[in-house]
This record gives sequence, structure tokens and C-alpha cells, in this order.
Amino acid sequence: MPLRRRPMIIKSLLAACLLAQGLPAALAHGAGPTSEADAAPAAAAPAAKLSGVLFENVRIFDGKADKLSAPSNVLIVGNQIKAISSAPIAAPADVALTRVAGAGRTLMPGLIDAHTHIMFSSLSKLAILTSDVGFVNVAATKEAQDTLMRGFTSIRDLGGPSLGLKKGIDLGLASGPRIWSSGAFISQSGGHGDFRLPVDLPARPGDFSHSERVGAAAIADNPDVVRLRAREQLALGASQIKMMAGGGVSSDYDPLDVTQYTTAELRAGVEAAENWGTYVAVHAYTPRAVRQAIEAGVKCIDHGQMLDEATAKLMAEKGVWWSLQPFVDDGKSAFAEGSPNRIKQKQMMAGTDTAFALAKKFKIKTAWGTDTLFDAKVAAQQGQKLAQMVRWYSPVEVLKMATSGNAELLALSGPRSPYPGKLGVVQEGALADLILVDGDPIANIDLVADAAKNFLVIMKDGKVYKNTVR
Repeated sequence: MPLRRRPMIIKSLLAACLLAQGLPAALAHGAGPTSEADAAPAAAAPAAKLSGVLFENVRIFDGKADKLSAPSNVLIVGNQIKAISSAPIAAPADVALTRVAGAGRTLMPGLIDAHTHIMFSSLSKLAILTSDVGFVNVAATKEAQDTLMRGFTSIRDLGGPSLGLKKGIDLGLASGPRIWSSGAFISQSGGHGDFRLPVDLPARPGDFSHSERVGAAAIADNPDVVRLRAREQLALGASQIKMMAGGGVSSDYDPLDVTQYTTAELRAGVEAAENWGTYVAVHAYTPRAVRQAIEAGVKCIDHGQMLDEATAKLMAEKGVWWSLQPFVDDGKSAFAEGSPNRIKQKQMMAGTDTAFALAKKFKIKTAWGTDTLFDAKVAAQQGQKLAQMVRWYSPVEVLKMATSGNAELLALSGPRSPYPGKLGVVQEGALADLILVDGDPIANIDLVADAAKNFLVIMKDGKVYKNTVR
């Protein structure tokens, strides 16, 4: 190749590279300005304005106080609450502002459900066990959007293949709540998380069931395998680990009184979680199952409807969280009347009133959740299940539990929390997950039962997903 052609070829290659990066080809060829206009520096493009929302003339339930604030104004910039004032708030010059006329309505934190299974809540058990996982994901994506539209801006998902859904929501590919996902729940063979068919047992070594292959469950039968499965979920992005420590209603092999796992097996999961800066929550109903879990270092007991006074006192002494659900027998069930699952369900529900009484008596840190499974109609009653809590608590206690209280439980995930920032409160500097309620939910808790009618604005992370204010 003649030497005189090499500089031209090099310049052409450089131009092609720079064009691929969006730079002018003239710069690649070393061409100088062709005019004074070309020589002058380009005018700086105007800086893009931040987005903001100003709620004017609202009364605030801040997630902690016993009553609403005086009329106030609340400024949201980006995804944070920037200012709260009883005086008018001037619009910052660098913020593209949307104003919402509160007209004395109530601004409160987004609601938090501390016990969900978003992948399993709206389809029947048979559909989940036999359908393609793609269909299950489609149904769960719709349920996530519906959950957000009911005002639930955060959920703790305690078992199921929800990590992909969470990622899609976080990337803006779908609408839904923030998700603290446990990934696959960890169960012993024949335990509450074992949904294999009887014909699949005994299982061949290394043979994973459908629910294991799709990330819904993980069967582990000794400390080493428990440790392995917990580490796998943490590697995939789990915020906390969920283990099955006792019998359950929806599973087919185990009576409610069965204690599952040994202390050593539970401790293996706890150690794996603690090494990642997070914790283990367990499914358990009975005193023996709960005591064994506490001995292993478990930080949260979910359910516990069959506990006795001594075990509840132990939970209080150890500072263990009690995540309770308002399970009462109103005659509506996803299980056929007279079936083994329905019989177990009634047995469990018979202890709900006692459980809440014990939680209150010993001042145990108590969270609220729905734990809806296999029934779209029941899933749609999420707000009604919250309002139902006035059977045991005052309206303001209920609202605190579903906002700042549940947010405190979410914070147990520590560095594994996927959403840094303060939630469950209306405070300057907190994340902007907010609801504008048409009325006073402290005076009328039933407002939360009908989000379609009474939640005029629903905001998550500073983005408005619903606004019907006129």
C-alpha cells in the first residue's frame, strides 16, 4: 500500500468509529471550522428541569401521629419529599411542577403489605401447578398493577418466583409496587413448600420438580443443602430468606401441628442470611415450631395463630417480629368445604383472635399482611382486609401498622433492601410513596377498602400512577 494513502485510510477508520459514537465526522478528518459560526462555541442546551408535584391544602397522616396535621403543602421533587409547610411553597425555578389541589383531603404514606405471594395470589392452585410459567408471569404482572392501584406501594413477597417481576417493575417495564422478594421459599421434603405430586416421591437424587425449576420452591433436607439453597436465593437478589418451619393450610402432606426442620437446619439458613446482612422469616403456627425458630435466630414469625402465652412472651423478650394476618372464617374460601385443606384452614382461623390478643398483651412488634393465595376475588379485597383490622385495633393503629410499622419490618433487610430511603412516613427527605384520600381514614377506616373510589392520587417513587383530582 503506498505510504501516502495510509493517513487517509486511518482518518476514514477514525471517522467511522467517531460516527458510531455520535461525533461529527468532520472532527475525525481533522477538518477545521468552515466559518466564524462554526468556530464559535455551540450554545449550551437548556438544562432539563426536574419533575415535581406540589400537593396544596392537604391534611397529613404522617404514618406515626395519632391525628391529622393542620392544612399543609407538600412539595415532591424527583422521588423525594422536599418540603412540608403550612405556608405556601414557592415553585423552584428548576422544577417542572404539577399542582394538585388537595382541598383539605388527607395525604398519607403508601400502604405496605408485609406478607404476599404476588405470583400465586390470583390464579387457582391447579393453574399454578400445571400452567406454563409464562402465563403465571402474565397473571402476576396484572396483579402487581392492581395491587398498586389499590394503594399498596410496597410488598414483602414471602415465596415464589417474583424476582423477575420485581426487576421488570423496577426498570419501568410494568407497573407495580416495590417488592422485597424472598425468591423461592425453602422447605423440607413433605413440608409446607413441597408441592410435588405423590407420584414424584420418592424423588430421584438431583431431580428437581417443576416448582423448583421455575424458582417457586427449594427443597432442602439437611443443613448443608439449606445453606446452599439460601445462598442461591441471596445470589439471585432475595431481600430476605423464607423458610417453612411448620405445617400449613395450602400444602397437602403436612398437618398444622407438624414441626418442620431441626434447629441446626434453621440455623444454617439464618447464618447464610446474616452473612449477607439480612434475616430469615418462617412460616409457623405452633409453639414448638416457633420456639425452635427463635432458638435458631429467626427474626420474624409469620402466622402463629396457634401460639400460647408463654411463647408469645418469649417473642417479646427476644424482640422477634410477629407478622399476623386477619384470618377469620367468613365462609369464603379457595378450598372446597369439607376438604382437608379447608379443615386445616378452619383450625388455624380459630386461633386468630387469641393471637392478636397475645400480640397486644405483650407489646410484640406486629406487622400486618394478607397472605392471599389462589383466589383473584380475595386478592382484590386487599384494602378490605386492612380495614378489617379494626376488629383488634383502633383505626389509627391499623394505619400506622400498614405504613411506618411495616416499613420498620422491611428495614430488617438492611443492606439487602433494594430501595434505599425512608418509607412509610410523610416526612421531608422520605421517599415519595403517597396516597391522596378523599376523606379522613382515621375517622373512617373503610375509605381504604375502596381505593377505586376514595384514593384520588396514587404516587410511587415520585411518579403519579393515578390522579382523578378535578
